[in-house]
Amino acid sequence: QVQLVESGGGLVQAGGSLRLSCAASGRTFSNYGMGWFRQAPGKEREIVAAINWSGTSTYYADSVKGRFTISRDNAKNTVYLQMNSLKPEDTAVYYCASGRNNRGLIVKAPEYDYWGQGTQVTVSS
Repeated sequence: QVQLVESGGGLVQAGGSLRLSCAASGRTFSNYGMGWFRQAPGKEREIVAAINWSGTSTYYADSVKGRFTISRDNAKNTVYLQMNSLKPEDTAVYYCASGRNNRGLIVKAPEYDYWGQGTQVTVSS
């Protein structure tokens, strides 16, 4: 059974930082690309960042480029999202996801087959 468990969310002031973690189990972690998505109230789920199996390729949404960094540690079966210079518009539930039989860089939600339960990030102004 594949499980993805996010942690690290919370309440932070604008300009602050948070580091999200996603611990994976139940499949060979290094065989799959991983991604972080977010969903704000009343909005659709959107891609935030993605990383390929080895960590050598990454993708960022324009809204987070230069502020967020995705990384992974295959020895620990964990993917991270370092979020700096947070803005109120970054407030959302953040989800990690594991790619569907794909080791590459994945930016479309339907190409992910397992999702975590989400962690709330709230940025106050």
